[in-house]
Amino acid sequence: MAAYRRKLFAVGLSWAASLMSRSSCQSSRRLALLPTLLRNNWMTLSVTGALCAVPFIQKPENLSHEDLVRRASSLVKDSANTYLSQTTLALLDSLSGYIKAINSLVSLHKRYVGSINRFTSVEEDAIWQVILRHRQEVTDRRKDCKQFESCWMTAINLSELAAEAAFNAGADQASVTAQNSLQLAQSQVEHVRQLMLEAERQLKDSKAEDRERLQNALSTAMEDEDIPDAYLRED
Repeated sequence: MAAYRRKLFAVGLSWAASLMSRSSCQSSRRLALLPTLLRNNWMTLSVTGALCAVPFIQKPENLSHEDLVRRASSLVKDSANTYLSQTTLALLDSLSGYIKAINSLVSLHKRYVGSINRFTSVEEDAIWQVILRHRQEVTDRRKDCKQFESCWMTAINLSELAAEAAFNAGADQASVTAQNSLQLAQSQVEHVRQLMLEAERQLKDSKAEDRERLQNALSTAMEDEDIPDAYLRED
């Protein structure tokens, strides 16, 4: 029975952590509804909390309040670490996809600029449509990065709080584990961020995201060229 109740405790904490994860990643409109959601779920949370407390007050275990807090802080650390690992993976994947999209756009734009004089109008139009699609992909992936970065920063803050809670409760091993997970996640993200900054610098230098169609620009330039005076003089 004690093992079953401990399992209920783990399920209760997992449910609470899942609720925190979903709430942190929602749009501002849903965040505005958070107080209502909390009120609606308050009774459920209270019942779950009561169930979670059952295994820790059993006489056979002879656990002190310090032991209970220490155990709870370790469980909080585990949930925060799970959230951190998932948001870190999502952010790394989105950053990698963003970098790949930038590199593809820059490479395509370079080929376009270097071969513009050899394209027919039909070929130039087809290639330009591909460039526009790559531009849109870069924009979409940039938005994804910002979304996952927001979730990741929330996970970082939660992990820092969990590490502090474990330290204050005397759960030294849990605190050290949380700190190590934080450092690993931050170093991985920082490494990919440096690659992203380099890719964005190349994108800016190439003007692949801003430049208009060259064929039209060349045609306009030829039309605006000054006609030599010799052709303007009357016979």
